[in-house]
Amino acid sequence: MASELPSYKHFNVTFPREYVAHVETNRPEKMNSFFEAMWLELRTIFDTLSELPSVRAIVFSGAGDRAFTAGLDVKAASQGLLAPSEGDSTSDSARKAAKLRRTIADFQDCVTSLERCEKPVIVAMHGFSFGLAIDLGTAADVRVCARDTKFSVKEVDIGLAADVGTLSRLPKVVGNQGWVKEVTLTARIFGAEEALKVGFVNSVYETKKQAVEKAIELAGLIASKSPVAVQGTKENLNFSRDHSVKDGLRYTGVWNSAALQTNDITAAILSGLEKRVPTFEKL
Repeated sequence: MASELPSYKHFNVTFPREYVAHVETNRPEKMNSFFEAMWLELRTIFDTLSELPSVRAIVFSGAGDRAFTAGLDVKAASQGLLAPSEGDSTSDSARKAAKLRRTIADFQDCVTSLERCEKPVIVAMHGFSFGLAIDLGTAADVRVCARDTKFSVKEVDIGLAADVGTLSRLPKVVGNQGWVKEVTLTARIFGAEEALKVGFVNSVYETKKQAVEKAIELAGLIASKSPVAVQGTKENLNFSRDHSVKDGLRYTGVWNSAALQTNDITAAILSGLEKRVPTFEKL
């Protein structure tokens, strides 16, 4: 059962509605900034929820009033991921690069766990939502935010190109290369209304509390649908985003050659005819 999941050190995982999980980053005293142990734990959580039959939709938010996440904990990174390599036993640049490439790939995979998760993920953002916040947001399926949200693709301000998702996903989310290049090259802060205008977020709410509540409400609506249909829809949308129409049609056809055999179709049709809410088996 979902309620029997282990507790996590850096995140709160609760279940506010049937079939809905709420993952909350729990480091408000540090504006929910991330260090390595946190993103590794995040992957564990989303990989676990992905396979949990009692979860059908997930909300992701940050604890406290100040920030969804201020991004990477630069102080921690300066002592780890971004630490100078003078003490390294090898001076060979290629070997140092190979080691760093593996670290970056692992970090990327932790962020990708939101996208890879079989269940739809709704991110509710508020306050400071910098750097890694954009990576996480673009890896999710739906984004909502509070009116006080301040966004920034912050990486150029700390001397690097964003490398764990934003540069690959943000152009596909908003479909506006000029705007994406502007905000990624300048690291300028933009607000909730601009994010809504360009299509980065689906909706804006007055407060963080309202944003989270609406995200949970939306997750509940998704969770009321056939899990076979919902998970298939997410899978096929993500595949089609990265492939041609021809490839997408073929993939969907192969997928549905199995999925169309589900009993969920009969349950949905009968409930519609009988004007009642359908119930679906766990998946």
